[in-house]
Amino acid sequence: MSTKASTPVATAPVATTRQGRVLFASVAAQSIEYYDFLIYGTAASLVLNNLFFPSGNSLASTLATFATFAVGFAGRPIGAALFGHFGDKFGRKPALLTAMLMMAVSSTLIGLLPTYGAIGAGAPVLLVLLRIAQGISVGGHFGGATLLALESAPSNRRGLFGALPQIGVAIGMITGTLVFLLVSGLTTDDQFSSWGWRLPFLLSVVMFPVAYFVHRYVEDTPEFHQAEAKASTRKDSAPRSSVLEVLRRPKQLLLVAFTFLPATISFYGIITGLLHYATEELDVSKDTMLTVEMLSMLAFTAGTIGFAWLSDLVDRRKVYAGSALFFGVWAFAMFPLMETRSFPLMLVGASVGLFACGGMFGPGTALLAEAFPAGMRYSGSSLGNQLANILGAGLAPFIMVALLAATDTTVSVSVYMAASCVISLCAVAMLKVPTSASGEEPSRDRD
Repeated sequence: MSTKASTPVATAPVATTRQGRVLFASVAAQSIEYYDFLIYGTAASLVLNNLFFPSGNSLASTLATFATFAVGFAGRPIGAALFGHFGDKFGRKPALLTAMLMMAVSSTLIGLLPTYGAIGAGAPVLLVLLRIAQGISVGGHFGGATLLALESAPSNRRGLFGALPQIGVAIGMITGTLVFLLVSGLTTDDQFSSWGWRLPFLLSVVMFPVAYFVHRYVEDTPEFHQAEAKASTRKDSAPRSSVLEVLRRPKQLLLVAFTFLPATISFYGIITGLLHYATEELDVSKDTMLTVEMLSMLAFTAGTIGFAWLSDLVDRRKVYAGSALFFGVWAFAMFPLMETRSFPLMLVGASVGLFACGGMFGPGTALLAEAFPAGMRYSGSSLGNQLANILGAGLAPFIMVALLAATDTTVSVSVYMAASCVISLCAVAMLKVPTSASGEEPSRDRD
């Protein structure tokens, strides 16, 4: 009896300290990573079209700029496959560290990049290459930050722990918006276009101290070590690639991607597409819209945490599906609220939309991860997430601009957003999720 009683006392403080370090590192890394990735979207909406894609047609310049925004998402599955294999074979921690450093370097270089006026056609080419590097980094980063937290969580808090790093998306967005607002307020329009827009990118150097913290103080997850030990005892003649194992389950991979589709469309449609629509089509000042989006990220954070917590009590699929259904309806109310040009009503439109988006991000993070066993979870969750981002987030601002230009009505955009929610509801209903908390595979059959 004495031995049993003493064990929890001895191990609980260590476990609590470890979980605290992991959560801090995951949230901090995700915050800076998405700060770097998302400030490109803000810069694309405000200034990059004229600096890197000058033309006599403003629509053509805008579409070209948002195409480079989409290119970043095209690089994400490359990062998911590369870092997924690396993370499943060597650990979540080293994969995360490499992705963080890659983002810090590429974002800093964007801040130093000469414009079209300085070096001609080489400027947009280099911008595209650095944007692809950003995409590769984010594609590899998602699995590392998420799995470090989720796989270190108590069995009844996996949804909450897995969602907490997603707060980093909101922190990154709010921080990036604050930085742009500060720079915009302290510079003239000419100064902002000349050099002010570079400052948010140059602040990416703060990633390096966070990377050191992860390297020095964070351990890899227990579930990775268990999967590693199990793999070492297999009698197979050659080790299997986790990426290839995931690709042998194409149905499961596509279902995961289609499940997460409206989460990505709603998020980037609001923070990037809606920003452009309000500033360019409705003549709302950029400072007003940046403030609306910054404040609405608080609603995203509340939705992410609240619905993730709920998903630990209720079936995750039901929580996710309910949020997707609500956003599909809200998409038809959001644009009329924006068109009022009233700050409170615009704030309601964006905030409720991002609250519903958080209701998908929160439970969706654990849902995606638990759809795959631990030995291929980094690859599976990363590839599924990034495929959703290519089909949804990367194209969302581009599609929004094109639909508005073709139809001259926001109803077409609302239909586009609602259609993604219908697709998601069908995918959620068909998605297979292993019954065990650790995601052990129930069978060896292939889809």
